[in-house]
Amino acid sequence: MPDRNAVSWNTVIAAVARSDSPGEALEMYRGMLQEGLAPTNFTLASVLSACGAVAALDDGRRCHGLAVKVGLDGNQFVENGLLGMYTKCGSVADAVRLFDWMSSPNEVSFTAMMGGLAQSGAVDDALRLFARMSRSAIRVDPVAVSSVLGACAQACAGDYNVARAIRLAQSIHALVVRKGFDSDQHVGNSLIDMYAKGMKMDEAMKVFESMSSVSIVSWNILVTGYGQLGCYERALEVLDLMQESGFEPNEVTYSNMLASCIKARDVPSARAMFDKISKPSVTTWNTLLSGYGQEELHQDTIELFRRMQHQNVQPDRTTLAVILSTCSRLGILELGKQVHSASVKLLLHNDMFVASGLIDMYSKCGQVGIAQIIFNMMTERDVVCWNSMISGLAIHSLNEEAFDFFKQMRENGMFPTESSYASMINSCARLSSIPQGRQIHAQVLKDGYDQNVYVGSSLIDMYAKCGNMDDARLFFNCMIVKNIVAWNEMIHGYAQNGFGEKAVELFEYMLTTKQKPDSVTFIAVLTGCSHSGLVDEAIAYFNSMESNYGIRPLVEHYTCLIDALGRAGRFAEVVAVIDKMPYKDDAILWEVLLAACVVHHNAELGEFAAKHLFRLDPKNPSPYVLLSNIYATLGRHGDASAVRALMSSRGVVKGRGYSWVNHKDGARAFMVADDLGMNVGEPTMFSDNEDTSGMTEGHLDETCAG
Repeated sequence: MPDRNAVSWNTVIAAVARSDSPGEALEMYRGMLQEGLAPTNFTLASVLSACGAVAALDDGRRCHGLAVKVGLDGNQFVENGLLGMYTKCGSVADAVRLFDWMSSPNEVSFTAMMGGLAQSGAVDDALRLFARMSRSAIRVDPVAVSSVLGACAQACAGDYNVARAIRLAQSIHALVVRKGFDSDQHVGNSLIDMYAKGMKMDEAMKVFESMSSVSIVSWNILVTGYGQLGCYERALEVLDLMQESGFEPNEVTYSNMLASCIKARDVPSARAMFDKISKPSVTTWNTLLSGYGQEELHQDTIELFRRMQHQNVQPDRTTLAVILSTCSRLGILELGKQVHSASVKLLLHNDMFVASGLIDMYSKCGQVGIAQIIFNMMTERDVVCWNSMISGLAIHSLNEEAFDFFKQMRENGMFPTESSYASMINSCARLSSIPQGRQIHAQVLKDGYDQNVYVGSSLIDMYAKCGNMDDARLFFNCMIVKNIVAWNEMIHGYAQNGFGEKAVELFEYMLTTKQKPDSVTFIAVLTGCSHSGLVDEAIAYFNSMESNYGIRPLVEHYTCLIDALGRAGRFAEVVAVIDKMPYKDDAILWEVLLAACVVHHNAELGEFAAKHLFRLDPKNPSPYVLLSNIYATLGRHGDASAVRALMSSRGVVKGRGYSWVNHKDGARAFMVADDLGMNVGEPTMFSDNEDTSGMTEGHLDETCAG
């Protein structure tokens, strides 16, 4: 640029700042200062606008300092630019100090300040400022009205008193009509948005219909409003009306409809909306990814993430957290490692949101050591990080370590949440440790979580797994609010501990409370019937599921029914159930039937069940051993030897069993024929070639309960 002076710099900086390159405007401003040219009030206003656009708070503060140095800090043009910069950068405290210092704020000053206060959640302050503006000689213009309506909309969308916000907005609406601003499209859109966020869609539609001219923005606000309210069908109707009125949906429309579809749990329609967007933003990608995750469509989540990578869309913290959650649920360690690598490249690995996801992913994938390294490297930790670590340790039965982390969490000033307590209570349940369970229960009472249904359900489960049904029922009775999970845990506890009659009695009582049973409830009550020989009751409950409650029986329900019939030796009815059931390839179902055949020495049906298991789970030693035992009991030793030979030829080996006991030094595991146990959580006590596959959680529960 030949013969550059302040005027030419100002012109170019102002033009660039107004374009889509505010960062470039800041670079040009630095170049101007390096040439020794002093900025004017116009320069500073343009640069401050650029700082606000890219949230460059430090650069904005340096501009403020320079304005003071060159004597432009009292210039109204600069002052308004500073106000806008501070509010857009989220530094509302600085904006308030500046506003209070201003000698003659104008309508621009008031509007910027109201917007900043509303965005920061200080809705009352924003509304008071508007009242002050109205009482003064300062002209209230459509921009100021839109700003205060935005504050009301912000209030409706947040934790503010919605009814009060609506009343205030209605007063402002009256002012709009009095001043003749109702013909202003921007004001009209602000009114629609405010009523929509206040869930007053009838009022929003009235404003829309009264507007002399509407834009695509007006239609998009309506579509979003109905979607957010859960009126999915109405949102689609508005979309059709919009197109009939000659407005073509844009990417904002499709993004808003996509969010509505996700809220309505209509993922296929959400995907259809997504595919109409030519260049989705990362937020739009995240919305669909979250929708897939919400519906547990994990494979679709992974495929969409791959597509996102192929299109070179840079993921953000939300993207990484969603994918890490999918990796956790599916146990996909390799993809989790790739996401970890991406987070390091994007400098997001230390973000608490992402780090919590990494800890959870590595823990769920069995890499607790790596999870702990990530946890230890974090400079800042929130309660979610602690919960992820505690949960990971508890899931892998590293119960003592989980207790230690729980203690450290409190020592570090972190208040446990319902998730923290649920993990710790589940650890006590796995250990069948009543003393530790009572300690956690006492802490639950102290921290006021005893009426939390999530924590309460975990406590019922813990007492039940420890065989203490009296304490489980006592706590259950003390719960003021009982959801279906609490009922299910209590019924299931009775069932698992052999109190089938009590399980049935509680189920019948639950029905009198108008609490509707779900699929899990019927698994619990059918288990109770099975374990207590209530066969006819089991049949009646099974038959009532679909006819009375619209619940289609799952394989678990068929398994419970076959178990009840099999235990009673009613094999003709078992065959009838098997003939009509849709689940023929479930190994557990055939194992239950085979176990019943062992008890009643039914070789014919035992062979039938065993053959299914040989096909479905050929490396499982149980069906070979059980069928061999049936033959041996019946004196068919040749057939028993043939089964053993088949087992050997297929390389099937029976695993070694372990028993667990509580000891003063902690829980200890004993192998058959061992005379010395090992401490739980000390895998190094095994030799390198020792098979630990027999140490299952189910075995642990059975041994301790027995």
